[in-house]
Amino acid sequence: MSWQINTIINVANQLQRTGRTGGSTGEMIAAAFVLNQMEYLPGSYRDTVEAWDRLGEEWQGYVKEIKRNQMHLINAE
Repeated sequence: MSWQINTIINVANQLQRTGRTGGSTGEMIAAAFVLNQMEYLPGSYRDTVEAWDRLGEEWQGYVKEIKRNQMHLINAE
């Protein structure tokens, strides 16, 4: 598993546990999409299309990979 996918999963799990993370803006955006919880988008990204575009194709691909094949690594609340 790539470090990017591992990081997004870790940030998503942190957000679910505590509602906070030290992740980067991109990591937080990716985690919000993985979780389908737009309330986790950073404050400056309230528009979902803008946030999705901010990720770029590479990180959008990581989100898709997690959603398709790695959701078992996301801890349920």
